[in-house]
Amino acid sequence: MKQFTILLFVVLCVAIGCSVGPKPIDYGHVGCHYCSMTIVDKQHAAQLVTEKGKVYNFDAIECMMNHLKDENEATIALFLVNDFEQPGELVDATMATYLISGNIPSPMGEYLSAFAQEGAAVKTMEKQDGELFTWAAMKKRFKF
Repeated sequence: MKQFTILLFVVLCVAIGCSVGPKPIDYGHVGCHYCSMTIVDKQHAAQLVTEKGKVYNFDAIECMMNHLKDENEATIALFLVNDFEQPGELVDATMATYLISGNIPSPMGEYLSAFAQEGAAVKTMEKQDGELFTWAAMKKRFKF
């Protein structure tokens, strides 16, 4: 019985340690995996989660996109970006709509913001000018 309990404990520890899912970003305390800047902007941060559950945090979407140039995309389980309309809320980057507007600065100077809802991106673009992009268009823009 004791061996079964130990085995069960080990299996649970492994399962918990390897869970694949988004992790809250500790704004103001954690650094960007790509540029090492402290992540403080809740509207432009991003996160990658690998198939093994390893989390990479980024202070800007452009840092995540640049990091992906050197990453095997097949090893990534989740591509996440903050929703500009709901600061701090991570959403599926592959489904987001992206706006590049010179009137909305982002931490690394690409003026790149993500929106969970296309309608919100269109409304913001109408007020702030700029150009809308899909995930596929962003991948082409960043050449990965």
